[in-house]
Amino acid sequence: MAADVDKTPAGEPKDDHDEDRATPSSRRARSRFKQLSSLFLIAAVPLFGFCIKYYQDTQFLLQEAGLKALGADGLFFFSSLDTDHDLYLSPEEFKPIAEKLTGVAPPPEFEEEIPHDPNGETLTLHAKMQPLLLESMTKSKDGFLGVSHSSLSGLRSWKHPAVPSSTFYASQFKVFLPPSGKSALGDTWWIIPSELNIFTGYLPNNRYHPPTPRGKEVLIHSLLSMFHPRPFVKSRFAPQGAVACIRAASDFYYDIVFRIHAEFQLNDVPGFPFWFTPGQFAGNIILSKDASHVREFHLYVPNDKSLNVDMEWLYGASESSNMEVDIGYLPQMELRAEGPSTPSVIYDEQGNMIDSRGEGGEPIQFVFEEIVWSAELSREEASGHLEVTMYPFKKVPYLPFSEAFSKTPKNGNNKEYEQLEHSPVLALLNQSFISSWSLVKELEDLQKNLDLSKKARLHLEEYTFPVEMMVALPNGTVVHHINANNFLDQTSMKPEEEEGPAISFSAGFEDPSTSTYIRFLQEGLEKARPYLES
Repeated sequence: MAADVDKTPAGEPKDDHDEDRATPSSRRARSRFKQLSSLFLIAAVPLFGFCIKYYQDTQFLLQEAGLKALGADGLFFFSSLDTDHDLYLSPEEFKPIAEKLTGVAPPPEFEEEIPHDPNGETLTLHAKMQPLLLESMTKSKDGFLGVSHSSLSGLRSWKHPAVPSSTFYASQFKVFLPPSGKSALGDTWWIIPSELNIFTGYLPNNRYHPPTPRGKEVLIHSLLSMFHPRPFVKSRFAPQGAVACIRAASDFYYDIVFRIHAEFQLNDVPGFPFWFTPGQFAGNIILSKDASHVREFHLYVPNDKSLNVDMEWLYGASESSNMEVDIGYLPQMELRAEGPSTPSVIYDEQGNMIDSRGEGGEPIQFVFEEIVWSAELSREEASGHLEVTMYPFKKVPYLPFSEAFSKTPKNGNNKEYEQLEHSPVLALLNQSFISSWSLVKELEDLQKNLDLSKKARLHLEEYTFPVEMMVALPNGTVVHHINANNFLDQTSMKPEEEEGPAISFSAGFEDPSTSTYIRFLQEGLEKARPYLES
């Protein structure tokens, strides 16, 4: 026993050779400890793997139990609410159902409007527009036969901006700054989020005056009011709202691109509603990270396509009145800053306020430093991020007609599919379809192409103005199609107006257009199956 006792006096260092003088029993104890440590480490690896396997098996069993209890549609519906995928619904996740059943939605949250510094910098914007070319409308081909003069009165009389020039505080443009956690290039966020989903349906057509803007809507409404006095910052149909993305960044500045889906009501009583809906309002703003200075601002309706505006007008004042639809070309609608924002009050070196006009009455000229971007994206790439945020299904590539028929859908087991499968429409498009879009003029030209003439002809035979969505076989045979007007009619129906169940389980809680699109794709697959199986 004495041999196992440490005889080194307290405070004295142990001899370096103590290990050599250790007794056999102490060496065996340490050896056993090392063996046990190694054994524990070796055992920990399979234990960790067992835990992962146990978790996966548990999740699988819960999924199986959910499928057994709810069925496929019911589990899909449950999963669309279960945003954190823990197979339990929190009160926040259950909120859409509660709002539907009770008919009462909590009041929307708006950011408090920050008072603007009267001594801050100001920015002058100028509005320019060229009226819509009436000859670009389809109805013009027959001299607007059957279209009452009063229906188009608001359109015909709108030839100039309502407010050619207006001054804003630079701090008002703070609404374009990214929120917390969205400071990387390519990050997107909603300035004005969409409020449309499968339950809210669409916003009414029989309106003349926009609702009072709140929060960040105030600036967007003020900007669009320079064009026309009745802008609606949220369009009636999805995707609605405004989204932004960081294109470039420096130490003190951001270049932010944005996209707004809004529309105007051109008629007032006693005329019937006439909706004027540009394809989008695009633009960018270069501003300091504290929004005290705006270097550039530009907002415009893109005019690089042959048609860029949708128009709809009612033949009655009620929601059920007949509606006419047309499209046309707007050559110009834009807002542009006169120059960088400048101080509204100027002080000299002694702190005394001085006149903004120098000697001789000429305005004082300001010199601005050059901005050197530390990182940036191309405008096209940044705009692509905005488009995908507005239209998530565009994560799936859309090919030209000439390329689409040489491709095959991707296997549902690949990694890209796994990344998309959380969204039913993306999963469906990626697994079973090759996506494409074409202008009528392009298809007419392709009829001269020996390889594609038949396919182009088959598509043109099924086309009806203004837009036709089609599902076709690899040989070009169109098995299913729907016109845009019919599509909009379906998305305009609120759930309680539809035949069958009040809630569409298969569509989840997407906006009405996405839900209808999913149904259209599924019907197309069903109609194609007999051809593919033969």
